[in-house]
Amino acid sequence: MSGRDWRFWSLAGGAAAAALFVSAVSHWRDDILRTMLDPKTPYQTYKPPPAPDYAEPAAWALLPPMRWAAGDPPADVFFVHPTTYDGGRHWNAPIDDKKADKVLTRTMLPNYAGPFERVGRVFAPRYRQASLYSFLTLRDDARDARRFAYRDVEAAWRAFRSRYDKGRPLVIVGVEQGGQLTARLLSEVVARDPSAMARLAGAYLIDTVVPEDAYPSGSALPACATRTQARCVVAWAQVDADDADARDKLDRALVWRGDSQFEMLRGRQALCVNPISATIGGAAPARISLGAANASAKPWGKRPTVMPGQVTAHCEGGLLRAARPLLPMLQPPPAWAARLKEPPYNLFWADLEGDAKARVSTLMGRPDFPTSAPPIETSVNVRTVGVRRAGN
Repeated sequence: MSGRDWRFWSLAGGAAAAALFVSAVSHWRDDILRTMLDPKTPYQTYKPPPAPDYAEPAAWALLPPMRWAAGDPPADVFFVHPTTYDGGRHWNAPIDDKKADKVLTRTMLPNYAGPFERVGRVFAPRYRQASLYSFLTLRDDARDARRFAYRDVEAAWRAFRSRYDKGRPLVIVGVEQGGQLTARLLSEVVARDPSAMARLAGAYLIDTVVPEDAYPSGSALPACATRTQARCVVAWAQVDADDADARDKLDRALVWRGDSQFEMLRGRQALCVNPISATIGGAAPARISLGAANASAKPWGKRPTVMPGQVTAHCEGGLLRAARPLLPMLQPPPAWAARLKEPPYNLFWADLEGDAKARVSTLMGRPDFPTSAPPIETSVNVRTVGVRRAGN
């Protein structure tokens, strides 16, 4: 064999080996990712990070000033964020993990809490969230991590109610992991609190699998059937319109049951309230979509550019199938772990904003969304004096 032939076959062999390696990594990438993120410590012997103190500002990703300012929107929003921590060392993330907090503040808050900023003052607790790995396995350890995360969410809610809640309309929002924890909070705490229920404009369980029969019509907390309805739940689990494996999202879903344990959905219908049309089930054409947005890296308080008329969505078999536009800013990230988290954009950014405003207006008995004046912080004593007639 000549030198030229040897070099040719060496290069060809190297290229084939590289292709085989890439193919193997692609085929087993989920298994590789699980292995990398597995804490490799049984939960029974795991020592969780220190608990957050919700009396301290550091325990909150968003904490508005105690004083209500002129022009503040009329409601208060309690927001429970989605997964931002990959795992690898912990089952439950420390609230000061820098990488997870960067994802939270740079991506998740502007994209998923941002739509509610003009609806109310947003309170977003940091909590010892279950790691991404906990959602890649059905092991009991993973379920323990999710149950543990709920402790912080309930503690944050009780701190909000005792320290920051001033009697305004309430909007409660949870996304993905935060949506599951919020679903439990709604059923076990909020629904048993007459004061909170009386002021609940709406609860949003974004990209969250919950059973439709948990929110029946006529109950104290039904699914929202129209946009002019308050004290109800908007929930959906989102997949791409052409996702052939979308059913896996329901087949692997764990939902809360009455004894605070998890169970499989097992054929129960998942709730799908279409965020564009605000109806249970059905389809929504792009022409009525109020606007998708990529708000990542936007400073808090700066409204992103929204793109109306871009997204179609329809409920099918308990899933919301959304046709994502081809705009580069609305494409999923390439990194494996990032693709398993909530995307760095929100296809229903303006739809959620408009929906929440409508429900607050309904609760307040207003035909439009009000801009509230600030409360009277101090009182002034007025002295009564007699009235004299002119000329006396």
